[in-house]
Amino acid sequence: MPQSHHPEIVFEHDDFEFANLEEELLVDQRCQQVLRHFYLYLQQQGLPAERASELAFAADLYVRDYLLDFACQNLVRPQPGIVRKFAASWFITHTLDPEMEILERHLTAIAELYRFLHRLHLVSADELAYLLEETGQTDFYKGRIENFLNISGDGFVAWDAICPAKP
Repeated sequence: MPQSHHPEIVFEHDDFEFANLEEELLVDQRCQQVLRHFYLYLQQQGLPAERASELAFAADLYVRDYLLDFACQNLVRPQPGIVRKFAASWFITHTLDPEMEILERHLTAIAELYRFLHRLHLVSADELAYLLEETGQTDFYKGRIENFLNISGDGFVAWDAICPAKP
């Protein structure tokens, strides 16, 4: 049985805070490091390199494009509702052809990433619980995609009001 150990990550919660573009670029680099460690961790857990790569790539969209660039949030200080806003709004409106199958891949990756961060004591058990609950709301997300694809006229405003992408 392969030995299980955590990749060395020496970040503090404040290392993922940013108030300006220069700091955001540093946080982005730190997030890239976390994602590389996440990829290696998945392989250490027995996932084939291809599957580990798929999960790390899917997590990257959430972390760097949504969480940092759009929502301006700290990766290791997750707020309740952040995954829900990503899945129920941002992903749908920022994807050329939103499909539930693709969203489910991202949700799986997000769940695994937060489990990894919890193992490293960067995310609390309470935070992990609500994040996993949000990744599991697939019926809600499926309905959001279907409703989005059927919007007509001024329907977007009402659709967006249910779950806006911005935290």
